[in-house]
Amino acid sequence: MAISRISLVLAVSLAALVGPAMAQEHDTPLPAKNKWSFAGPFGKYDRAQLQRGFKVYREVCQVCHGLKMIAFRNLADPGGPAFTTAQATAIAAEYQVKADPDDQGEVKDRPGRLADSFPPPFPNDNAARARYNAVPPDMSLLAKARGFERGFPYWVWDMITQYQEHGVDYITALMQGYEDKPPAGFTLPPGGFYNKYFPGHSIAMPPPLSDKRVDYTDGSPMTVEQYSKDISAFLMWAAEPHLEARKRIGFQVLIFLIVMAGLLYFTKKKVWHAVELDPDKLKSRA
Repeated sequence: MAISRISLVLAVSLAALVGPAMAQEHDTPLPAKNKWSFAGPFGKYDRAQLQRGFKVYREVCQVCHGLKMIAFRNLADPGGPAFTTAQATAIAAEYQVKADPDDQGEVKDRPGRLADSFPPPFPNDNAARARYNAVPPDMSLLAKARGFERGFPYWVWDMITQYQEHGVDYITALMQGYEDKPPAGFTLPPGGFYNKYFPGHSIAMPPPLSDKRVDYTDGSPMTVEQYSKDISAFLMWAAEPHLEARKRIGFQVLIFLIVMAGLLYFTKKKVWHAVELDPDKLKSRA
């Protein structure tokens, strides 16, 4: 009887926990799973997509969001957007960064250099709050910091396929999740914008993208869908600029371990060959 009561209590508690989770999943749709060139153990960044995403960042996102963990020289690093050193130098020179104090102790602005990081859009958090009533997050690690739970059994399949691109899927969906009017029964707070993929659906950031806002010169579609994918891919590179090198080294280590395991196995067979053939002889020697 006691066991039955305990089972009943656990069942009720589980139902109470699962109920809100199911309701939340119903209210907030899961972002769509996209095909990324950098997904999987052999994935690589699409250089053209990274350059388009960087253009979207410069013309749209950098007004509010910083990229403080990326230096201008990284734009020319192997595995990145494949800018030349001259191009990265020219891009850095378009920015103004704080110079070292002069003899009078004054800090002046100077053109950026390859060693400099992208300057923040605001001098401090209070300046950001005064303008937007919030502090826009830095985008350096945004693609790795954001994500969502796909639930069972999807996470099992993601583990098998090594799919780790939930952050970029979420950013892509968020950029396309704005709606002009919230659904019936939803009260949008003052200053908020409705986004069906954002937790709580009320987001302080207005829709940043619109069709034909950024001019592409490579013939790619100038649509919100394409912009959102390109900026998401660029943010993935910003969060993990050495992704290709990590995967290459990991594959090399895997091959080394397989070869080493084979050598150890045959070495063991060679060392213990006599014992395995005639164990009685070993006993007589003992």
